[in-house]
Amino acid sequence: MIQSQRPPVRRIAFPILIALSISHCLNDMLQSVISATYPLFKDDLSLSFAQIGLITLVYQMSASVFQPLMGLFFDKRPIAWSLPIGMSFTLVGILNLAFATNLYWLMASVFVVGIGSSVLHPEASRITFLASGGKRGLAQSLFQVGGNLGGSLGPLLVALLVAPYGRHHIALFSIFAVAAILVMIPICRWFSAYLNHLKKRPAIAEREVARPLSSRMTSFAIIILLILIFSKYIYMASLTSYYTFYLIHKFGVSIQQSQLFLFVFLVATALGTLIGGPVGDKIGRKYVIWVSILGTAPFSLLMPHVGLLWTVVLSFCVGLILSSAFPAILLYAQELLPNKLGLISGLFFGFAFGIAGIASAVLGNMADMFGIESVYNVCAFMPLLGLVAWFLPDLKKAQG
Repeated sequence: MIQSQRPPVRRIAFPILIALSISHCLNDMLQSVISATYPLFKDDLSLSFAQIGLITLVYQMSASVFQPLMGLFFDKRPIAWSLPIGMSFTLVGILNLAFATNLYWLMASVFVVGIGSSVLHPEASRITFLASGGKRGLAQSLFQVGGNLGGSLGPLLVALLVAPYGRHHIALFSIFAVAAILVMIPICRWFSAYLNHLKKRPAIAEREVARPLSSRMTSFAIIILLILIFSKYIYMASLTSYYTFYLIHKFGVSIQQSQLFLFVFLVATALGTLIGGPVGDKIGRKYVIWVSILGTAPFSLLMPHVGLLWTVVLSFCVGLILSSAFPAILLYAQELLPNKLGLISGLFFGFAFGIAGIASAVLGNMADMFGIESVYNVCAFMPLLGLVAWFLPDLKKAQG
């Protein structure tokens, strides 16, 4: 059992962190294939927006409900080779996705892909901390930026490899799943060596780390963080699931062009993620959270009322600012409960995915009933919930 979660190295282990970032990149690239191929499935299988939302809900629930359970399980019984096991589920799901011929097969495929994600995120987040050498913000940002980069590459590769040739070409992405398993091998060996080190020194393994806040204040802070996640991921769901449809409907762009504009937004999220962690190390996580969510509001409120060029520019600004919040939120939560890294990572990744899934289903129904533009007129106000960040305790003062 890993209780102390002390980094096994005194200096940051960049080779392991780079491998983790690449693994996260490949994993999230495969995950993003699902939403990037929605227009193709919508046309081929004559799906409604409500059914698109249902597919997203099934995927997100698989990728969210299992995450805290996986995190809690591996907190108690760590397995060195858990990452390749999870990626094997993703591989099977992607191959099924390529050949699904009806809604139920499609939902089963995305469910299996989601299980792979539910293993990777809490486990890779734990190993990221162990390899951080104390530079947690930098390490988490390196890990997270891999995911954001992968999420941005997925739609681009779909536009290049799948959209012109048909959705059966989704099977090509199985090559990336195999590559991810190969990249994970040195990570697993490193983690196995760490676990063996703990077995030889049980006193270290059982050492508890003090919490910075009382149990009551810890619970209060976690509730605030979950509200912020709620705000962030409802708005993110409107962009990742329906941005292409919005651009096609409002500006008459092609499917391929819409996916390229989605790529611009997702690249911005990668840049913002890379910035958020190190800045949080220097000025405090609370202030990064405060600025990143509330600071998105002016851009989100303006975006539904401008032309195509400014829509793309504003979506880039939204992605850059809003994405810097998640590394800071996750690290803040991990610092609240330093002995439950897997559980906390799974809870926050899982809650984020779950909110995104439910939001996608609700927004899909809204788009069917009131039109796709109504989605952005309503969701534009969600970043204003960032005001609740004011109530977060300052952990730097609490620890000082």
